[in-house]
Amino acid sequence: YDPDHYVTERLWATADDGTAVPISVVRRIDRMREIGSPALLYGYGSYEASMDPVFSSARLSLLDRGFVFAIAHVRGGGEMGRRWYTEGKLLQKRNTFTDFIACAQYLVEQGWTSPSNLAIRGGSAGGLLVGAVLNLAPAAFGAAVAEVPFVDVVEAILDASLPLTVLEWEEWGNPLESAEVYAYMKGYDPYLNVSAGPYPPLLVTAGINDPRVPYWQPAKWVARLRATVPGARVLLKTEMGAGHMGPSGRYDAWRDEALVYAFLLDALGVTEPGAGALPGPLAGGPFAGEPPGPFAS
Repeated sequence: YDPDHYVTERLWATADDGTAVPISVVRRIDRMREIGSPALLYGYGSYEASMDPVFSSARLSLLDRGFVFAIAHVRGGGEMGRRWYTEGKLLQKRNTFTDFIACAQYLVEQGWTSPSNLAIRGGSAGGLLVGAVLNLAPAAFGAAVAEVPFVDVVEAILDASLPLTVLEWEEWGNPLESAEVYAYMKGYDPYLNVSAGPYPPLLVTAGINDPRVPYWQPAKWVARLRATVPGARVLLKTEMGAGHMGPSGRYDAWRDEALVYAFLLDALGVTEPGAGALPGPLAGGPFAGEPPGPFAS
């Protein structure tokens, strides 16, 4: 690892309502703007949580294969203060999704990637984000990863007997008391809004011991996608010994991340790292000459 081989940037996309949405980007310094190159866009946008850019040694594997990695700091998070959070919750939750789509479109417009080469990723409430934007703009993405996704929103929030539901009303609203909240929530619920597609290749994960997003939520979403979209390329991986945070232990966590990366490379058809001026994997590697996998678009 040589830090001089990588560069970080702050970009700004413009949302539908004119709001400037920040994007944090990291890439190899020799990764130039190229429409046919791969990119991965991550998002969360709930609970006023800030998705601050941090160093990841595992992520170097993608960067050295020519990926641009970006974080969309969408509304619903806390990156830009309290207003940023309040404009992405309750009856303004759609801002989270449209902000993310605006960030994806900006990366394409600026020449960093193309829709077919752009993958997206999110977990938990970020999995809700992934599910919602796939329903809104399925053609905008080439692959998606939704980890322990909160995708059965209406049914979960209507059930006050669940241990977390009453607390969640502050974030999403209470559809038991407000018809307006119910109709609004129903309009973005990923499970209820699955359409005939087509959808990009999708990897979904679940944890059998997950107390926050029960395993049947991702499972029923995957079942509906497969039933509604003939030929949908949707994988479901259920961890039989894990909860909401995925497998524990350093090596199990690495294997889990390796599976996600393998899926992304396969789905986007990244068969060789590409050409670069710097020494290292970007200039050649073990994937050169291999055929695309079954999930290549």
